[in-house]
Amino acid sequence: MNELQKRVGEIGVVPVIKLTNPQRDAGPLSDALCAGGVPVAEITFRAAGADEAMRIMVERHPDMLVGAGTVLTTEQVDKTIAAGGKFVVTPGLDPEIVKYCQEKGITCFPGCTTPTDYHTAYKLGLEVLKFFPAEQSGGLAKIKAMSAPFSMFKVMPTGGINLKNLAEYAACPVIVACGGSYMCPDKLITEGKWDEIIDLCKKSVEIVKEARK
Repeated sequence: MNELQKRVGEIGVVPVIKLTNPQRDAGPLSDALCAGGVPVAEITFRAAGADEAMRIMVERHPDMLVGAGTVLTTEQVDKTIAAGGKFVVTPGLDPEIVKYCQEKGITCFPGCTTPTDYHTAYKLGLEVLKFFPAEQSGGLAKIKAMSAPFSMFKVMPTGGINLKNLAEYAACPVIVACGGSYMCPDKLITEGKWDEIIDLCKKSVEIVKEARK
Protein backbone atom coordinates (compact mmCIF):
# COMPACT_ATOMS: atom_id res chain seq x y z
CA MET A 1 0.00 0.00 0.00
CA ASN A 2 1.09 3.56 -0.60
CA GLU A 3 1.35 6.15 2.19
CA LEU A 4 -2.15 7.51 1.68
CA GLN A 5 -3.68 4.04 1.83
CA LYS A 6 -1.70 3.33 5.00
CA ARG A 7 -2.98 6.54 6.61
CA VAL A 8 -6.55 5.64 5.68
CA GLY A 9 -5.96 2.25 7.28
CA GLU A 10 -4.67 3.84 10.46
CA ILE A 11 -7.82 5.96 10.76
CA GLY A 12 -10.00 2.94 10.00
CA VAL A 13 -13.12 4.72 8.75
CA VAL A 14 -13.90 7.01 5.81
CA PRO A 15 -16.95 9.29 6.02
CA VAL A 16 -18.87 9.41 2.74
CA ILE A 17 -20.31 12.92 2.45
CA LYS A 18 -22.80 14.70 0.20
CA LEU A 19 -22.71 18.47 0.63
CA THR A 20 -25.46 20.55 -0.92
CA ASN A 21 -24.14 23.83 0.53
CA PRO A 22 -20.32 23.66 0.47
CA GLN A 23 -19.77 27.32 1.30
CA ARG A 24 -21.76 27.00 4.51
CA ASP A 25 -20.93 23.47 5.62
CA ALA A 26 -17.54 22.31 4.32
CA GLY A 27 -15.46 24.29 6.80
CA PRO A 28 -17.26 23.42 10.03
CA LEU A 29 -17.72 19.82 8.90
CA SER A 30 -13.98 19.42 8.36
CA ASP A 31 -13.44 20.87 11.85
CA ALA A 32 -15.86 18.29 13.29
CA LEU A 33 -14.23 15.35 11.51
CA CYS A 34 -10.78 16.31 12.72
CA ALA A 35 -12.07 16.91 16.26
CA GLY A 36 -13.65 13.46 16.17
CA GLY A 37 -10.38 11.77 15.23
CA VAL A 38 -11.40 11.13 11.61
CA PRO A 39 -9.27 13.50 9.47
CA VAL A 40 -10.50 12.03 6.18
CA ALA A 41 -13.45 12.78 3.92
CA GLU A 42 -14.86 11.31 0.72
CA ILE A 43 -16.87 14.13 -0.87
CA THR A 44 -19.22 12.67 -3.45
CA PHE A 45 -20.01 14.20 -6.80
CA ARG A 46 -23.66 13.27 -6.18
CA ALA A 47 -24.11 16.95 -5.30
CA ALA A 48 -22.90 19.96 -7.26
CA GLY A 49 -19.91 21.78 -5.86
CA ALA A 50 -18.01 18.74 -4.61
CA ASP A 51 -14.75 20.23 -5.85
CA GLU A 52 -15.51 23.48 -4.03
CA ALA A 53 -16.13 21.54 -0.81
CA MET A 54 -12.82 19.71 -1.20
CA ARG A 55 -10.96 22.95 -1.79
CA ILE A 56 -12.43 24.54 1.35
CA MET A 57 -11.55 21.52 3.50
CA VAL A 58 -8.00 21.25 2.17
CA GLU A 59 -7.36 24.96 2.73
CA ARG A 60 -8.72 24.73 6.26
CA HIS A 61 -6.93 21.48 7.17
CA PRO A 62 -3.94 20.91 4.85
CA ASP A 63 -3.03 17.59 6.49
CA MET A 64 -6.53 16.17 6.17
CA LEU A 65 -7.07 13.37 3.64
CA VAL A 66 -9.77 14.81 1.39
CA GLY A 67 -10.88 13.05 -1.76
CA ALA A 68 -13.78 12.58 -4.16
CA GLY A 69 -16.46 9.91 -4.32
CA THR A 70 -18.92 8.86 -7.04
CA VAL A 71 -16.34 9.78 -9.66
CA LEU A 72 -17.67 8.78 -13.07
CA THR A 73 -15.51 10.77 -15.51
CA THR A 74 -11.91 11.83 -16.07
CA GLU A 75 -13.15 15.43 -15.90
CA GLN A 76 -14.16 14.82 -12.28
CA VAL A 77 -10.68 13.42 -11.63
CA ASP A 78 -9.24 16.68 -12.96
CA LYS A 79 -11.59 18.71 -10.74
CA THR A 80 -10.51 16.65 -7.72
CA ILE A 81 -6.83 17.24 -8.39
CA ALA A 82 -7.37 20.97 -9.03
CA ALA A 83 -9.20 21.23 -5.69
CA GLY A 84 -6.32 19.59 -3.83
CA GLY A 85 -8.05 16.23 -3.42
CA LYS A 86 -5.76 13.34 -2.60
CA PHE A 87 -7.80 10.33 -3.74
CA VAL A 88 -10.63 9.24 -6.03
CA VAL A 89 -13.35 6.68 -5.32
CA THR A 90 -15.47 5.23 -8.12
CA PRO A 91 -18.69 3.21 -7.67
CA GLY A 92 -17.58 0.67 -10.27
CA LEU A 93 -14.38 -0.49 -11.91
CA ASP A 94 -13.66 1.68 -14.95
CA PRO A 95 -10.20 0.83 -16.35
CA GLU A 96 -10.08 4.16 -18.21
CA ILE A 97 -10.51 6.15 -15.00
CA VAL A 98 -8.10 3.93 -13.08
CA LYS A 99 -5.40 4.36 -15.74
CA TYR A 100 -6.05 8.10 -15.88
CA CYS A 101 -5.61 8.36 -12.10
CA GLN A 102 -2.39 6.37 -12.34
CA GLU A 103 -1.11 8.75 -15.03
CA LYS A 104 -2.01 11.75 -12.89
CA GLY A 105 -0.49 10.26 -9.74
CA ILE A 106 -3.66 10.22 -7.63
CA THR A 107 -4.81 7.16 -5.67
CA CYS A 108 -7.95 5.47 -6.97
CA PHE A 109 -10.25 3.16 -5.02
CA PRO A 110 -12.53 1.53 -7.62
CA GLY A 111 -15.74 -0.23 -6.68
CA CYS A 112 -15.36 -4.01 -7.07
CA THR A 113 -17.62 -6.89 -6.01
CA THR A 114 -17.10 -9.73 -8.50
CA PRO A 115 -14.24 -12.07 -9.43
CA THR A 116 -14.10 -10.34 -12.81
CA ASP A 117 -13.74 -6.95 -11.11
CA TYR A 118 -10.97 -8.27 -8.87
CA HIS A 119 -9.14 -9.92 -11.77
CA THR A 120 -9.28 -6.70 -13.80
CA ALA A 121 -8.03 -4.74 -10.77
CA TYR A 122 -5.16 -7.21 -10.44
CA LYS A 123 -4.15 -6.59 -14.06
CA LEU A 124 -4.27 -2.85 -13.40
CA GLY A 125 -1.79 -3.23 -10.54
CA LEU A 126 -4.16 -2.09 -7.79
CA GLU A 127 -3.79 -3.02 -4.13
CA VAL A 128 -6.79 -1.55 -2.30
CA LEU A 129 -10.33 -1.81 -3.65
CA LYS A 130 -13.65 -0.32 -2.66
CA PHE A 131 -16.21 -3.08 -2.06
CA PHE A 132 -19.52 -1.44 -3.00
CA PRO A 133 -22.34 -1.79 -2.18
CA ALA A 134 -21.03 -3.96 0.65
CA GLU A 135 -24.08 -5.30 2.47
CA GLN A 136 -26.16 -5.62 -0.68
CA SER A 137 -23.38 -7.54 -2.45
CA GLY A 138 -22.90 -10.24 0.17
CA GLY A 139 -21.21 -8.35 2.97
CA LEU A 140 -18.38 -9.72 5.04
CA ALA A 141 -18.99 -13.33 3.98
CA LYS A 142 -18.40 -12.46 0.34
CA ILE A 143 -15.40 -10.28 1.14
CA LYS A 144 -13.78 -13.22 2.95
CA ALA A 145 -14.66 -15.62 0.12
CA MET A 146 -13.18 -13.28 -2.48
CA SER A 147 -9.96 -12.95 -0.50
CA ALA A 148 -9.18 -16.65 -0.99
CA PRO A 149 -8.25 -16.39 -4.68
CA PHE A 150 -7.35 -12.69 -4.42
CA SER A 151 -5.30 -12.53 -1.23
CA MET A 152 -3.20 -9.65 -2.64
CA PHE A 153 -6.01 -7.15 -2.09
CA LYS A 154 -7.14 -5.11 0.89
CA VAL A 155 -10.67 -3.74 0.66
CA MET A 156 -12.64 -0.71 1.84
CA PRO A 157 -16.28 -1.80 2.12
CA THR A 158 -18.93 0.88 1.77
CA GLY A 159 -22.70 0.58 1.72
CA GLY A 160 -24.87 -0.51 4.63
CA ILE A 161 -22.12 -0.13 7.24
CA ASN A 162 -23.04 1.59 10.51
CA LEU A 163 -22.23 1.55 14.22
CA LYS A 164 -24.05 -1.77 14.65
CA ASN A 165 -21.93 -3.81 12.22
CA LEU A 166 -18.74 -1.74 12.07
CA ALA A 167 -16.90 -3.91 14.61
CA GLU A 168 -17.55 -7.09 12.66
CA TYR A 169 -16.13 -5.56 9.49
CA ALA A 170 -13.20 -3.82 11.17
CA ALA A 171 -12.06 -7.05 12.82
CA CYS A 172 -11.46 -8.70 9.43
CA PRO A 173 -7.77 -8.47 8.42
CA VAL A 174 -8.70 -8.10 4.75
CA ILE A 175 -10.36 -4.76 5.47
CA VAL A 176 -8.19 -1.64 5.52
CA ALA A 177 -11.01 0.76 6.46
CA CYS A 178 -14.79 1.03 6.33
CA GLY A 179 -16.63 3.74 4.45
CA GLY A 180 -20.02 5.05 5.45
CA SER A 181 -22.40 7.98 5.33
CA TYR A 182 -23.69 7.29 8.84
CA MET A 183 -21.03 9.53 10.41
CA CYS A 184 -22.23 12.59 8.50
CA PRO A 185 -25.95 12.17 7.75
CA ASP A 186 -27.59 14.91 5.70
CA LYS A 187 -29.87 15.95 8.56
CA LEU A 188 -27.02 16.62 11.00
CA ILE A 189 -25.10 18.58 8.37
CA THR A 190 -28.00 20.79 7.30
CA GLU A 191 -28.91 21.46 10.94
CA GLY A 192 -25.30 22.20 11.85
CA LYS A 193 -25.19 19.62 14.62
CA TRP A 194 -21.41 19.34 14.58
CA ASP A 195 -21.15 17.99 18.13
CA GLU A 196 -23.25 14.97 17.15
CA ILE A 197 -21.00 14.33 14.15
CA ILE A 198 -17.94 14.57 16.41
CA ASP A 199 -19.56 12.01 18.71
CA LEU A 200 -20.32 9.61 15.83
CA CYS A 201 -16.72 9.88 14.64
CA LYS A 202 -15.29 9.23 18.11
CA LYS A 203 -17.55 6.20 18.56
CA SER A 204 -16.47 4.84 15.17
CA VAL A 205 -12.76 5.25 15.94
CA GLU A 206 -13.19 3.52 19.29
CA ILE A 207 -15.12 0.62 17.73
CA VAL A 208 -12.39 0.09 15.12
CA LYS A 209 -9.67 0.29 17.77
CA GLU A 210 -11.37 -2.34 19.95
CA ALA A 211 -12.16 -4.60 16.98
CA ARG A 212 -8.53 -4.68 15.91
CA LYS A 213 -7.13 -5.74 19.27
